[in-house]
Amino acid sequence: MSWARDKSWLIKVGLASCGIAAGGRKVYDAFSTQFGDRGLDVKLKQTGCMGMCYNEVLVEVSSPEKERIFYGKVTPEKVERIINEHIIGGKPVTEWVIPDEEINSFLAKQTRIVLRNCGIIDPESIDDYLAADGYQAIDKILRSMSPQEVISEVTNSGLRGRGGAGFPTGIKWGFARKSANRQKYIICNADEGDPGAFMDRSVLESDPHSVIEGILIAGYAVGASEGYIYVRAEYPLAIQRLEIAIAQSREAGFIGESILGYNFDFDIKIRQGAGAFVCGEETALIMSIEGRRGMPRFRPPFPAQSGLWGKPTTINNVETLANVPWIILHGADAYNTYGTEKSKGTKVFALAGKVARGGLIEVPMGITLREIVFNIGGGTSTGLEFKAIQIGGPSGGVIPASLADTRVDYESVTETGAIMGSGGLIVMDETSCMLDIAKFFLNFTQAESCGKCTFCRVGTLRMLEILQRITEGNGKEGDIELLEELAQNVKRASLCGLGQTAPNPVLTTVKYFRDEYEAHIYEKKCPAKKCPALITYEIIPEKCPGCGLCTKYCPTGAISGEKKKPYVIDNEKCIRCGLCMKVCRLDAVSVY
Repeated sequence: MSWARDKSWLIKVGLASCGIAAGGRKVYDAFSTQFGDRGLDVKLKQTGCMGMCYNEVLVEVSSPEKERIFYGKVTPEKVERIINEHIIGGKPVTEWVIPDEEINSFLAKQTRIVLRNCGIIDPESIDDYLAADGYQAIDKILRSMSPQEVISEVTNSGLRGRGGAGFPTGIKWGFARKSANRQKYIICNADEGDPGAFMDRSVLESDPHSVIEGILIAGYAVGASEGYIYVRAEYPLAIQRLEIAIAQSREAGFIGESILGYNFDFDIKIRQGAGAFVCGEETALIMSIEGRRGMPRFRPPFPAQSGLWGKPTTINNVETLANVPWIILHGADAYNTYGTEKSKGTKVFALAGKVARGGLIEVPMGITLREIVFNIGGGTSTGLEFKAIQIGGPSGGVIPASLADTRVDYESVTETGAIMGSGGLIVMDETSCMLDIAKFFLNFTQAESCGKCTFCRVGTLRMLEILQRITEGNGKEGDIELLEELAQNVKRASLCGLGQTAPNPVLTTVKYFRDEYEAHIYEKKCPAKKCPALITYEIIPEKCPGCGLCTKYCPTGAISGEKKKPYVIDNEKCIRCGLCMKVCRLDAVSVY
């Protein structure tokens, strides 16, 4: 199609953190400059995360006939050709287009409720949100539903807390509603701290108004007049877009006094966390908002009875609240058609690790891990055998490939010894060492422990020391049993969820990969060939032509030899960095 015949083209550039990190702003600016310099009246829009983070920078081109074409890995240098050939010439640049089969494969198993607007609307435009049925749910409840009817609708939907614990949301709201105290609070927990997790950040960057509307509905339901969004300071773009959205909502009359002309007052404030993982625990989070050191406290009383400043407080995470407007608009019955008998609806995951198509996904509860890894994720990125998946971050556990048909719901995942957690999924292939994985997550939780509980503070450290010793080749008989004993004691005696779940990565790796532990301890070998102290690099003489490339990259001068003759590695000098293997084009370097 020629440009002269129609001017209603639309270009969307993904500008969530994933897109920006890949160079999205430069791509956006390149389109803007080209359109301005050439006088082309094309609508250019920023949007949030489209989900296919592995293909960033993502650009969507919609023709006047609403034909949508997605370009992946776009750079500023590609912009001019896309304009010339696609927008002006009417022919997509096929070598840069993401194939329909790939998009369909990525999306076919997904059901987008929380992510319904992500990658579609401009997150900084309230008009875009309103055009997508935004704020109709708050209008509906103020016009025609009592607070108890709202709570009943959320209860009947089967929505459970998506922050990890899976407690029924409607029941939690009901506890706060029953309190006679006139001052109540709503807190949105956006303190997402799991390594590899980016679900809440992406939602806040891509559709902040849906979370704000969820907070408003929760406030109306429980009788609260004030809400806080507790978001970590490491999320500057999420904070920026929340601030814009709150200002827009206040100006439009959705936040403030007599909202939409009804007898409902509600205000929302942002509180930035300093990055302490333990502040994701609700009682520690409350203390942090109050200006105190974030440390968990004993319960009861529960926050619904005595929370922020001693007042009844309801705490839900980002994903939970983003579900609420959809449930109110479409009804509980529509929501609970998705999922399983006890785990209703959908779950958002950050799919990462050694997976071909990593990104932000939303799947119906009950889908299997195999479907996520292979149908949505496209299998491993390395082409090597799928070995395991880490679910739930430091609080979760490792599920082996042999259990890949485990259904993703609270009950099935718990049966494996892991927990759903907030939604991180890290795929691992055969090169992943399970002790190394357990050590990584235990090192994180040990460093993030607030130190209040002796078992958490000291027990996680002792466990980490044992793992460190084993991976350094100094493991001994009884270490596995000692790890299991310590892990159970830490689980039983810790005050909060951090300590109670910190041993999960150790317990699940011991449960499913005990042979790897035994190989490290008794054979002094790392089967995955990952632990430096337990591996040796050697050059295969028959394959080495003596090019000398490996010597140029060796940081310790451990490789020597003559040109056109096989080189050798001095294992006394070798630090097992693996650079020689990476640069060798003839696979002449092996690791044992």
